[in-house]
Amino acid sequence: MGAGFGGIGLAATLLREDPAADLLVIERADDVGGTWRDNTYPGCACDVPSALYSYSFAPDPNWRYAYGKQSEIHSYLRRVADETGVTSRTVTGCDLIEAQWDAGVRQWRVRTGLGSLTATVLIAATGALSAPKLPEVSGVDSFTGAAFHSATWDHGFDLTGKRVAVIGTGASAIQFVPEIVDQVEHLTLFQRTASWVLPKHDRLVSRFERTLFRTLPVTQKLVRGVVYAQKEGYVVGMAHQLWLLRLFQRRAEAYLRAQVPDDGLRAALTPTFTITCKRILLSNDWLRTLTRPDVSVVASGLTAVTETGVVDDAGNEYPVDAIIFATGFTPTEPPVARHIRGADGRTLAEHWTGSPSAHLGTTVHGFPNLFLMYGPNTNLGHSSIVYMLESQAAYIADALRVMRAERAATVEVTEDAQQRYNDGLDPQLARTVWNAGGCDSWYLDSSGRNSVMWPTFTWRFRRRTKRFDPENYRLTAAGEGSRDTAGAEARA
Repeated sequence: MGAGFGGIGLAATLLREDPAADLLVIERADDVGGTWRDNTYPGCACDVPSALYSYSFAPDPNWRYAYGKQSEIHSYLRRVADETGVTSRTVTGCDLIEAQWDAGVRQWRVRTGLGSLTATVLIAATGALSAPKLPEVSGVDSFTGAAFHSATWDHGFDLTGKRVAVIGTGASAIQFVPEIVDQVEHLTLFQRTASWVLPKHDRLVSRFERTLFRTLPVTQKLVRGVVYAQKEGYVVGMAHQLWLLRLFQRRAEAYLRAQVPDDGLRAALTPTFTITCKRILLSNDWLRTLTRPDVSVVASGLTAVTETGVVDDAGNEYPVDAIIFATGFTPTEPPVARHIRGADGRTLAEHWTGSPSAHLGTTVHGFPNLFLMYGPNTNLGHSSIVYMLESQAAYIADALRVMRAERAATVEVTEDAQQRYNDGLDPQLARTVWNAGGCDSWYLDSSGRNSVMWPTFTWRFRRRTKRFDPENYRLTAAGEGSRDTAGAEARA
C-alpha cells in the first residue's frame, strides 16, 4: 500500500530477487511519487542532497541541483518505478478501505475502492508525511476567501495582489513564502514557535560533474559516501554529545543577526529551544523575506477565523483574502492505522492508542504478516530517510525468504521481543536533543513519548536490519499452530 519512496523501493527490491513475484502495489492517487507527487507548492525542494536522497540501487547522474527540486524528485521516482517494473505492478486510483486479518485462512482480506482481494503478506508503505494536519480553530468553515494546506496547493487561485495569511513556520513555509511574497499585496505570518535557520548551500551541478558521474559511476558513489559521512557526524551532537550543538547554535545566531538587523523582529525570530530539537531549516532568503515592509510576523498561534480574516491569541483580527496552512502532518497518528485490523479485530490505531510502537519500526505483535515501511522510530533529524527505507526493504525481503524456507503461513513478532526493543529505545531517546532540547515537536506523541525518531547512527539500524531475526518471531506452518523459531535461525 503506497507508491512513494518506501513502496517503490521495497517493490523494486522484491522484484530484483524474483521478477515473477506475486506482487501488487495499490496507490490511492493517480500517479506514483508519494509526498513528492502531492507537494507542488512554489519552491518545494528537499533539504538533503540528492546524492544521498536517492536509491543506492538507482543512482541518477543527471541531478541538476545539489538539492533536488520537487519536479526532479517526482520524475526520478516515476523513472525508477518504470525501469524496475514497479509501475506495471501498480494500480493507481485505488484507496484502501479496510484490511482485516482472517485467522481462518491466514490471509489479509483487503477492501479497496476498486474491489476486494486477499494477500498473504500486507505491507503498509503510506509514509509519515501523507496526511496534512489542519489546526482545530473556530470559524474556518465561515471564511469566504481561499483556504488550503501547502500539501494541497490551490494552483487555480491567483495570489496576485491578495492579502495572505500563512499559518506555520516549518519546512514548507520557509520555501513557499519567499516564492510568493512578490505576488501578494501583504503577507501576514503566524508564528507559534520560531525555528533555527541556516543557509542552504545549494548549487547547479556542472555539466562536467554530470558527465563524470555518467562515465565513471564510482565517482558519484564516492560523493554519496562523503555526504553520508558528513550527515552521520551530526548525530554525534544530537544524540550523544549535546554540548557540541552550541557550535551550531552560535552559527545560526550569527546568521540571524546578519539577516535581521531589527532588534525586535530578531528577538521574535530567536528560538528558545536547543538547535536541532526541531529539524534545522535551510534557507538563503527566508529570514531576509521576513524583514520586508509588506510582511508582518505575528508571534502567535491562530485562534479563530472570521468570514474575512484571521485572529491571533490577543484577539486582534487581520483581514485577509487567503489562508495558507503550513501546519505539517500527522506522523504519530498515521491514517492507515485506522484501516488495518489485526488478529483480535482491533485496528492498528486502537492497538497503539496514540503512541505507535513496533519492532525495528517494521512489525507489530498481533498483526501477523504485516510489515511497515517508515514505521515508528525510523525518522531522522540529520540524514536521508531513503537510507532507512532501504534498510527496512532488505529486512522485509529476508523475512519473506525465511517464510519460504520454513514454509511458514504466518510470521508474527512476539510481544516480548517488541517490548524489549522499545524498552531499549526509550532510554536512548531520553538523552537526545529531540527529547531534552526544550521544544514541543511533532516527534512526541499524545502520551509524550518520542515514537518518531531513531535515536542514534543510521548504520546501527542497518546493522540490525541486515538479516531477519527469526528468534524474535513465531512462525506458523500451514495446518500447524504457532511455534517459536529460535531453533530455526541456523536453518534460515
